[in-house]
Amino acid sequence: MKKPTLVIMAAGMGSRFGGLKQLTPVGPGGQMLIDYSIYDAALSGFGKVVFVIKHAIEEEFKALIGNRTAAKLPVEYVYQELDKLPAGYTVPEGRTKPWGTGHAILCCRGVVREPFMVINADDFYGRESYQILADFLANPPAGEGMQFAMAAYILENTLTENGYVSRGICSEDENGHLCGLVERTRIELIDGAPMFSEDDGNTYEPLPVGCPVSMNAWAFPCEMLEHLEDRFVNFLNTTAKTNPLKAEFYLPFAVDDMMKDGEAQTTVLHTHEKWYGMTYAEDKQDVMNAIARMTEQGVYPADM
Repeated sequence: MKKPTLVIMAAGMGSRFGGLKQLTPVGPGGQMLIDYSIYDAALSGFGKVVFVIKHAIEEEFKALIGNRTAAKLPVEYVYQELDKLPAGYTVPEGRTKPWGTGHAILCCRGVVREPFMVINADDFYGRESYQILADFLANPPAGEGMQFAMAAYILENTLTENGYVSRGICSEDENGHLCGLVERTRIELIDGAPMFSEDDGNTYEPLPVGCPVSMNAWAFPCEMLEHLEDRFVNFLNTTAKTNPLKAEFYLPFAVDDMMKDGEAQTTVLHTHEKWYGMTYAEDKQDVMNAIARMTEQGVYPADM
């Protein structure tokens, strides 16, 4: 059986963070978050890395990340550009916003031919998440339709004290399958408790303590990409026509549509790993401190 592939979405620019988060050093030897992702994935059995980037960052990205990775693992690149559309479609006049995470993964069609895991380039997921998804891809459960999996984090393990974040709040059925994913776009810690707002922070409601959330760590069979293209075409014919300049094709929403139509089941795999990321510039020191602790504990080598 082929080793699974790790797909890393690295095309986005960190607007709230104030720079290209993917290339920010956080480790004792100048390592970036993406280095830890690749290291954990390699130890968990992934055999190839596919970077989803933009041509605009290609030279810098390859010099700082891609070439080093290629010395250890096979590497391929796909490019998420606005004009990478199905035949017969064109970019709406005036649109500059990327098409979203679903489109980023769709760009991998023809390059990814193995079962694959998807992650964000600017998130730290922890080794357990790679291992549970690699194990799932090696032995997917029997069932009707395609078998997906999602690493589910405890909400409190994914928050920052420096501002609000967006998280997908998950619910699962008695068989451990994902049955609902509600995107809360403004979640904050208020007096130590997770709260969400739907009116730009004017009022807040509590979220269940310990509820599972999606951090965009997914596992898919390669045939999922064909179904994803069908979903993207439908998006272009509907949502994108209503809001041609801003509408985005989100990966979780596409997965949800496939589940509702009976094309797939998604197994929820729980992890107790703590997520780290740099949503805000103030998060950088927290991330560096966490990496330093794990290095001291021997989880990662200092000269990784």
